[in-house]
Amino acid sequence: QVQLVESGGGLVQAGDSLRLSCAASGRTLSSLGMAWFRQAPGKKREFVAAISWSGSMQYYTDSVKGRFTISRDNAKNTVYLQMNSLKPEDTAVYFCAASSRYSWRGKDYNYWGQGTQITVSS
Repeated sequence: QVQLVESGGGLVQAGDSLRLSCAASGRTLSSLGMAWFRQAPGKKREFVAAISWSGSMQYYTDSVKGRFTISRDNAKNTVYLQMNSLKPEDTAVYFCAASSRYSWRGKDYNYWGQGTQITVSS
């Protein structure tokens, strides 16, 4: 079992930056693909970014390319999402997730955190 806990959310203004962290326990993350998803009010959950177990590959949804960066520190069993130039449309609950695969599909992820709220005001 893997337990994931996100942190770093909050209320910011458009153009600001935030860094989310996802700390894992119960199992080392070093063999797992990791990803961030988000869900805005009234909308379906959507993929944001994924990173391979080694960190050598990353994949982003088009709307965050060039603004968000996913990274990981396997020694700390933690995954990060650096978010720059935040926009109001980035407002959502952000979830981290772990999988035995490197994937952008939510159904491939077995473990999920509880989520952290990001609110971007205009």
